[in-house]
Amino acid sequence: MGKVARFILRRKGGKGWHWTDIFTWVWLVGGLIIMFGPAVWLVFSSLKTPAALAEFPPSILPYVTSQATVEGYDKPLMLYDARMPDGSTRVLAEVRRIGLVAQMVDPKAPGEIVKVNINDRTPVRTMSFATNNYTEPFVHFDFLRYLWNSVFVTVVATVITLVVNSMAAFALSKYEFKGRSVAMLVILATLMVPLSVIMVPLYSIISSLGLFNSLWGVILPTVATPTGVFILRQYMLTIPDELIDAARMDKASEWQIYWRIVLPLTAPALAVLAIFSVVWRWNDFLWPLIVLSRRELYTLQVGLSIYSGELNVQWHFILAMTVVTMIPVVLVFIFLQRFITTGIAGTGLK
Repeated sequence: MGKVARFILRRKGGKGWHWTDIFTWVWLVGGLIIMFGPAVWLVFSSLKTPAALAEFPPSILPYVTSQATVEGYDKPLMLYDARMPDGSTRVLAEVRRIGLVAQMVDPKAPGEIVKVNINDRTPVRTMSFATNNYTEPFVHFDFLRYLWNSVFVTVVATVITLVVNSMAAFALSKYEFKGRSVAMLVILATLMVPLSVIMVPLYSIISSLGLFNSLWGVILPTVATPTGVFILRQYMLTIPDELIDAARMDKASEWQIYWRIVLPLTAPALAVLAIFSVVWRWNDFLWPLIVLSRRELYTLQVGLSIYSGELNVQWHFILAMTVVTMIPVVLVFIFLQRFITTGIAGTGLK
């Protein structure tokens, strides 16, 4: 730990601070806050009650106003530190509020009503984690079903994407045929076509194939991606052709060359594409919303929309389930992140 601390706290100016040291620390700390600040805010907000979420100004930690059961009142009353005219402070419970004046009582002696200006009091707050934000959706909203649908769509679509795109990349990188460059340009040109342009034709095809209201209707139209073909093709170009020629001389079939030689060597690029595919499919909202109309087939992102009613938005459930939906993507990234640098760097080699 001593070596780590010395490495982190080392300064260009020796014992004193150089201006570059200050700039570096401001840059790194600012970047850390920008990168991880929203995620930390999301996690803590998901543990707040609806009342805590509505507070202004908002707080990062999940604080709630303390309550006390007062004799003569059916419901628990909110506790406040009230500043009295003589300068003393008392802990009082709010009975009701009329304009800028709150009628309050002492929880220990509730017989006397004390009128306090709302600007002269502060709530007694304690930290409380609303864990029921995570449990109730699984019990009352069939969240496990949505989770399974998303897992099925993501895993199957990713596997098919890897196979289809790697086959196309293998053909475009290792076979010489007329129009190969034109075919690659056409594939890359589809990157400029937004989903909204092809949405109606895709919907017509899905309906004619009988895949409407089916998870396969969500999976199949998205398995061929120009980004995946480009990444894998560029990486496969780094594989020596002599290796493939030697395999052909050993009587290996084209399928064996693809499956036993090319795919294992392309593992870093496949890992990068797998991460991209998982993120794309897991976070996809628009296309599943169009294809699926039966609630039992909803994916997570579509299922989250049920917490938004016409008059009430259950933000505490939405935030909690958003945290849950982030966990699989984070785990996939943690396990495959070591391939990202290798895979992306390799796609630029010739």
